[in-house]
Amino acid sequence: MSSMRNAVQRRNHKERAQPVEREKWGLLEKRKDYKLRAADHKQKKQKLKLLSEKARDRNPDEFSFKMLSSKVDKQGRKVADRGNQTLSMDVVKLLKTQDAGYIRTMLQMVRKEREELEQRLIVEEGEVRALRDGDRTKQGKHRVYVDDQEQQRSFDADTWFGKGQNIPDHAHAEDLAFEGYDDEEEEEEEVVTRPNMLSKKQIEAQEVARRKTRAFNKARDQAQSRTHYKLQVVKNRERELVAAEEELEAQRAKMNNTVGGVNKHGVKFKVRERKR
Repeated sequence: MSSMRNAVQRRNHKERAQPVEREKWGLLEKRKDYKLRAADHKQKKQKLKLLSEKARDRNPDEFSFKMLSSKVDKQGRKVADRGNQTLSMDVVKLLKTQDAGYIRTMLQMVRKEREELEQRLIVEEGEVRALRDGDRTKQGKHRVYVDDQEQQRSFDADTWFGKGQNIPDHAHAEDLAFEGYDDEEEEEEEVVTRPNMLSKKQIEAQEVARRKTRAFNKARDQAQSRTHYKLQVVKNRERELVAAEEELEAQRAKMNNTVGGVNKHGVKFKVRERKR
């Protein structure tokens, strides 16, 4: 019989809807909603009963000295002691002195590094123009041979080595006769107008020299940009260290009562000097 009863389709059970005159109050509360609301109400009722018992059994004459030392923050939360020990003024001054010595040492190192970077760069009107030739000459010495003493006396290092524009290498030494062909368009025009005056090997040598010059100029520009960026980073580091040193000196002066300042309440004060 039960199988036959389940085989017959029955009408689905529907919850009673909210009456039309009570639709303004929202959906009709079901049993599951009532159970949750009742459990929450019962829990709150038990908490209120427990708090009332504690308040009723409290001793009005109860006192503890910890009430005086304990503090609360603005949100009403208790601030407990973390066990930190207060350092004496002499110890704090010693620590400030050691910090000042460390900052001074780091500042000297940064200044030395900044001076070395500035010596490597050629700066004109506040802008970096070129990189000095010292980067390549550090790897070894460049020796120049002259014919007589007169050429030795008239030898100009800036004219020969340049001022950061070009650094002589093997390609320049081999093709000194063609050092006027720096512009690529001028070189092409010269080759087109004089095809019969240069041999095939000379034209290939000029092409190799142009490629080496182009690669050298690209590497020089990259080295110049890297050095300039590093110089800016070192300058920023130096400014930060100078500001830290000044702030530390100000703190030490305030601890020694040699300068005035502003207290935590925003009131300005100054050191009173003894009348002479």
